[in-house]
Amino acid sequence: MHHRRLPGLLFFFAGVLFPSQAFPQSDYRLQVDSTLVVIPVSVTDASNHFVLNLGRDRFSLFEDGTRQRISQFADEDAPLSIGILVDVSGSMAGKLAISQGAVTEFLKTMNPQDEAFLIEFSDHAQLVSGFTSDVNVIKEKMNTVQSGGLTALLDAVHLGLSEMKSARNPRKALLILSDGGDNNSRYSAAEIKQVVRQADVQIYCMGVFETSLFPRLSTAEVSGPALLSEISEQTGGRVFPARSFGALPGIARRIGVELRNQYILAYAPSNSAKDGAFRRVEVKLEAPDGLSGLKARWRTGYYAPAQ
Repeated sequence: MHHRRLPGLLFFFAGVLFPSQAFPQSDYRLQVDSTLVVIPVSVTDASNHFVLNLGRDRFSLFEDGTRQRISQFADEDAPLSIGILVDVSGSMAGKLAISQGAVTEFLKTMNPQDEAFLIEFSDHAQLVSGFTSDVNVIKEKMNTVQSGGLTALLDAVHLGLSEMKSARNPRKALLILSDGGDNNSRYSAAEIKQVVRQADVQIYCMGVFETSLFPRLSTAEVSGPALLSEISEQTGGRVFPARSFGALPGIARRIGVELRNQYILAYAPSNSAKDGAFRRVEVKLEAPDGLSGLKARWRTGYYAPAQ
């Protein structure tokens, strides 16, 4: 599978500085001396199809309300570090074969430069495979999973974000596969929201969500579709609910394709203060003639470096 590549740059990706070697070299080289903030953007039309080949002039980018100059723009495919979080709680009994199929379909979209890890969660969250570029390792681990226990989804997200700190690629994402809310985590929803905000990781989630299965969950601890949707959209990702588990393999492949069809906007912030503050980012899109209902998704902000 051939994918386009980003030119060599010096990247400050949502709070982390990366040298140009973090990206594969293109046929041409760009020398960039400044530190850049990089914002991946997905664009879809009214039919939810990806919109490609938009020019730089169609995008406007703002940080804390102040317009920024987009110094680098690309619709190229950079290497990805992905964390796969799979629900193996008791409610998933009889559904694991479909979950395995969904993970397999997603892995088909990976490139040789990509890497992935696998976390399973039920009563507890467990890292069963660390980062690897060998998709067969992930497949083999998925073939041995067994279901049982409660659902520590929030703990799995926390573990996934912690594991992502050792990622070698600047583009990072979590893929969560689950069928309901949380009912056994040590971490609260508020704690996870804060950790997600500080991370530079896009979060995608898919599943058949049955929040009615857990009527006694407290507001602070529940992490069903509402919470997952909130944290996913904050990162520039999203939730894909399915009417049946049989739809999950197709959804998984769509998520993989979406990660391969993102625009990359990079800018040197006009606010150069190293105060560790959260900077809110907004992207505005001007639709070409004849195209309407375009929707853009992006990471809502990043934390500035501290002194």
